[in-house]
Amino acid sequence: MSEKELVILVARIDPNEDEERFQSSMEELKSLTETAEGDVCRVITQKRDRVHPATYLGEGKLEEIKIAADEAGADLVVFNDELSPGQLRNLTDKLERRVIDRSQLILDIFAGRARTKEGKLQVELAQLQYLLPRLSGQGIALSRLGGGIGTRGPGETKLETDRRHIQRRIDDIKRRLETVVKQREQYRNRRKENRAFQMAIVGYTNAGKSTFFNRVTDSDSFEEDLLFATLDPLTRQVTLPSGFRALLSDTVGFIQDLPTTLIAAFRSTLEEVTEADFIIHMVDASHPDHLQQEKTVLRLLEELGAGHLPVLTVYNKKDLIQGDFIPDAYPSVTVSVHDPIDRKRVLDKIESILKQDWYEYDVFLPANEGKLIQQFKSYSMVTSMTFLEEKEGYALHGFIDPVHPLKQKILQK
Repeated sequence: MSEKELVILVARIDPNEDEERFQSSMEELKSLTETAEGDVCRVITQKRDRVHPATYLGEGKLEEIKIAADEAGADLVVFNDELSPGQLRNLTDKLERRVIDRSQLILDIFAGRARTKEGKLQVELAQLQYLLPRLSGQGIALSRLGGGIGTRGPGETKLETDRRHIQRRIDDIKRRLETVVKQREQYRNRRKENRAFQMAIVGYTNAGKSTFFNRVTDSDSFEEDLLFATLDPLTRQVTLPSGFRALLSDTVGFIQDLPTTLIAAFRSTLEEVTEADFIIHMVDASHPDHLQQEKTVLRLLEELGAGHLPVLTVYNKKDLIQGDFIPDAYPSVTVSVHDPIDRKRVLDKIESILKQDWYEYDVFLPANEGKLIQQFKSYSMVTSMTFLEEKEGYALHGFIDPVHPLKQKILQK
């Protein structure tokens, strides 16, 4: 879209909700709108104990929104909550323009960001599941759409056909996704057989995960100062300072109040996390609400069943921090991932954490066992390697994952 769409943001303030959390949620909605190529011209809020079942907000407030939209020439109104099918229908009628909610906005961004076949299928599945119960109210709005935010993805023509068509498409996508998930499982099992050590970077969207990932793996993962720059899980090899090789996965960014349809649809992009042996939790330390963001990520990790994994918290963007910074997590490191020295500090810290839990070994390997020596260098952390002339071999000292098959070789030696 060459010209940005004018958008009015609308939110209900719950009198019992924390003011800071509300502000942070509104900032996020604004960032989401900008990421979707929208231009926010007004923000309208109303304090209400509970949501109006039919119109979300009261009559008077809706009149105010309509006048503001007419004056600003805004074609789109975005609500900061998930709207029911009935509310969506009534609001579209009363405001006489397109209305979408936070979930639809996020789905729209995902539609524009997905790169792989799997990513695209998952976005389409989430969009169709979201739209199916809301179809009847979309008729008039869809017929007069000329594209715009909240309409990317499956496309209007598909949505105007009957529910059966959409249900068939949902079933078809689910079948195709099952195949992709099976392929991914086979790939993961192969990695497990090779006992590759797996690390996953998690964190709030826009915390600097892809920047770190690209720099330490010499990769070209999509990197941009936008929410949800990465949607498809990427896995690359990374070599730690000791020479130990691990696999590193970059994952989709977390967000407050992620729509339920999306959590379900994006399970597999987050499955990399549950398969990991170690988690790097990237936090934008300069963000005013970084503590809340940290908690959101940790809560989601728990829900995914990954709460027991060892975690290193990386507080990023130290160059943008105002005033003193006190880390909330332990172990942690405060860095700027653009700085090569800081990136090495992160990798050093990972090794020092692993050493605490890993098996410390001393082993002698004859010089003619080149393949085995190479395996030790790749699959364990070798801290010293001395050539013993009289024995014609190497004395290795290092640390190894206690469950790695190589540990048996050490015990046999």
